[in-house]
Amino acid sequence: MTAPRMTSIIIPALALLAVVALAAPQQLAVIAYKVALITIAGVAGYCLDRALFPYARPHEYIGPLRRLGPTAQPRLWVPCVVAQLRRAMIVAAAMLAVGLGL
Repeated sequence: MTAPRMTSIIIPALALLAVVALAAPQQLAVIAYKVALITIAGVAGYCLDRALFPYARPHEYIGPLRRLGPTAQPRLWVPCVVAQLRRAMIVAAAMLAVGLGL
C-alpha cells in the first residue's frame, strides 16, 4: 500500500508547525488566519474564472477527447490545455494578490 498523496509535503509542514508552536505559540493564530485568507483567495479566483469564462471550462473539452481515445490528434488537446493554464493563472494571481496584501 502506498502513502496518500502529498505525504512528503504534509509531514515536514506539520513538523515546522510544531516548531512554531513550541517557539512562538502566539503565532499559531496568525498562521491560521493567513492560511484561511489564501484558501479563500483560491476559491475566489476559481469563481472569478467560472464567471469570466462560462463557456470555456476545461472539463468541457475532455469529454470529446475521451471518446476519440488515443487517436485524438494533439492539436485537439490545445483548447483543453489552454483552459487549464488560464484557470491556474487566474487562481494563482488571486492567491498572490491576497498573499502580497497581507
